[in-house]
Amino acid sequence: MDVRDVLADLVAEQQSLDDIMVALTPEQWGLPTPSPGWNITDQIGHLTYYDGTAALAIVDPEAFVAEMTTLFGNAEQSADEFTLGRYRAMTSDELLAAWRANREALATAGASLANDTRVAWYGPSMGAKSFLTARLMEAWAHGQDIVDAISMNGGATREPTDRLRHISQLGFITRGWTYINRGLDVPSTPVRVELTSPSGEIWRFGPDDAGESVVGPALDFCLVTTQRRHVDDTELVVSGASARDWMEKAQLFAGPPSDGPHPRSSSPGGR
Repeated sequence: MDVRDVLADLVAEQQSLDDIMVALTPEQWGLPTPSPGWNITDQIGHLTYYDGTAALAIVDPEAFVAEMTTLFGNAEQSADEFTLGRYRAMTSDELLAAWRANREALATAGASLANDTRVAWYGPSMGAKSFLTARLMEAWAHGQDIVDAISMNGGATREPTDRLRHISQLGFITRGWTYINRGLDVPSTPVRVELTSPSGEIWRFGPDDAGESVVGPALDFCLVTTQRRHVDDTELVVSGASARDWMEKAQLFAGPPSDGPHPRSSSPGGR
């Protein structure tokens, strides 16, 4: 897949969330979400900040590094205060406009990327396609928190799309990261992943002859690996002790290790 295809899917994923946000009342922006301590405003504020720094990382890597250094070296403010403070002070209309502006900046910057471009980020630099895939995953995962908050208050749900292919692949290739991030040995047991896409296509990852497997809806696999659902609250069929352990620990996003929700809970442990 070309980097331009990933960018197009990122823009589409962001717009699908925008379509949900534009229908909310100002009061609904204050609804608590499954992410502890965050309401809907905070979810969009988070996306706004990091879409902005993602654009900056592409067009001005030195300025991005300076911003990152300020964030990490700020002893007077928590990370949430630093990244969300300005957005928490905005009205819902102002924040929606700010998010749109940063998304447009990211789309414009992303259009300059080639497949072999590397982009500075908060950990190691990332290849262009992986970089944009991570932004798509963030839009989808934080959008899920928003959808969950709305649905708990009688709102609409969100139909999955085949853009989940990007997140499914990311969920599979970060199996090793899940363990490295926890200071654990990476399991040597291969696991086959077979997922049914929203359109009915079958997506396969891993060796066909693997003795352990994870099989089921791509949506459920994405919910588990982004720590938005416990595997027991999904339709995934997990065969083998190593596969089970992975699904209980899975974390496809960067940052310190975190635990997903307990069974029958919609409160994820990570962001």
